[in-house]
Amino acid sequence: MAHIGETDLEVFRLNLGGNVFGWTADEAASRAVLDGYLAGGGNFIDTADGYSAWVPGHRGGESETIIGTWLADRGNRDDIVLATKVSTHPQARGLSRDAIRRGLEASLRRLRTDRIDLYYAHYDDLNTPLEETVAAPSRMASTNMR
Repeated sequence: MAHIGETDLEVFRLNLGGNVFGWTADEAASRAVLDGYLAGGGNFIDTADGYSAWVPGHRGGESETIIGTWLADRGNRDDIVLATKVSTHPQARGLSRDAIRRGLEASLRRLRTDRIDLYYAHYDDLNTPLEETVAAPSRMASTNMR
């Protein structure tokens, strides 16, 4: 186990990326991967709001939805360090304060949790001043972001 920077987030040294959940791995396969990762000692799961919006017929958030259902079914949210990214979901593109707020609220719903342990930008947004982006989380007092 290791810490992320100087935070109290203690994580398995190998992060499990959820990019394929709901895309090339259906829900059953995704759940098997998640179970196997947890059984192997893993606790650090990463996804993004836009996974897998690029697939015809998908809307984005499929990976978060599968992970959220798995967390709820297993009752193991407190055992997991959960990371997700903002800026690529079709309904919350970019890093404006409003896009981050909408993206965060939607991610929390899909992930079926009251907190995200590590929340970060998927891509830079050259159309939004960096000051607006970095100030957005401090204006969201109802969240438990670290």
